[in-house]
Amino acid sequence: MTRIVGWDLGGVHVKASLVEAGRVVAAVQAPCRLWRGVPALDETFATLPDWVRGEADHAVTMTGELTDCFADRADGVDQLSAWAAATLAGRVRIYAGRAGFVAPEAARAHAADIASANWHATAALIGRHAENALLVDIGSTTADLIPIVAGQPAARGYSDAERLETGELVYTGVVRTPLLAFATHAPWRGRRTALMAETFASTADIYRLTGDLPEGADQQHSADLKGKSIPESETRLARMVGRDRGEGSAEEWRALAAWFGEAQLRPLHDAAAILLSRPDLAADAPLVVCGAGRFLAERLAARLGRRAVPLTEVIAGQMGDEGSAWVSTCGPAVAVGLIA
Repeated sequence: MTRIVGWDLGGVHVKASLVEAGRVVAAVQAPCRLWRGVPALDETFATLPDWVRGEADHAVTMTGELTDCFADRADGVDQLSAWAAATLAGRVRIYAGRAGFVAPEAARAHAADIASANWHATAALIGRHAENALLVDIGSTTADLIPIVAGQPAARGYSDAERLETGELVYTGVVRTPLLAFATHAPWRGRRTALMAETFASTADIYRLTGDLPEGADQQHSADLKGKSIPESETRLARMVGRDRGEGSAEEWRALAAWFGEAQLRPLHDAAAILLSRPDLAADAPLVVCGAGRFLAERLAARLGRRAVPLTEVIAGQMGDEGSAWVSTCGPAVAVGLIA
């Protein structure tokens, strides 16, 4: 079949890509409240474009198995695979990373290979085009930093736990991460002020104020369940330093937001520097950047003195004529579709 739909079933987003005749012609991301249970996937599925419902060869990767509605990851892999098999029209295969593709009914037996292996799909795709590189995929919630050596994913960790230990998974993103996750103090009017130990604001707020947040990237509710205007983001940020919005100017709130952006970049810099020091990774290896936080990955590359190459440029020969603004954000869904 020449029509392939790649899927990335996440805990807060579902991403899909349409591949026809070996080229990516569309990609989409939609919010999903999977923590409420598998029926949330049906709600999201109903909002997706019609092309996801047509007969196709479906290739599925996932991270949603770690959502707390499941007993454990094996249970999550099993239920998500069963949902895909029951819902998607046509052949369904589950991406098991280092083990290749497996049938949905075999997913539980391969749960350790399938669970959160979406990073492997993106790295494997890049390896078909680049001998040596460091994949930096910064999403709404997490960042994957994956060395590619001799055209193959060369991560020293595989599971989430292992990659947290190796620095190949940094649990920070440009939409959902609470500011308290990477800072305890911030500069305010000449003083180093402690932050309120509350989740008043998230990274979506700071990047909205700096103008970096891509259009449509923030598909989740705000911390206070209110709007996403500049004044409302300033209000949430002000609370982090124990202030009301009226106690500062727009320029001061923007400067504070920029400082938080720098604070988030520091652990990413440390993780990338360690990985780039590996003797098996070429000294001129570029950073292949993608995700909703591609802008932050590009900033990281500049900081490291490395060339930043967008994923869309790497796979330019497999992009449709029109391309898609969502291809970078939906990297793993695009990758698993092209690999399939």
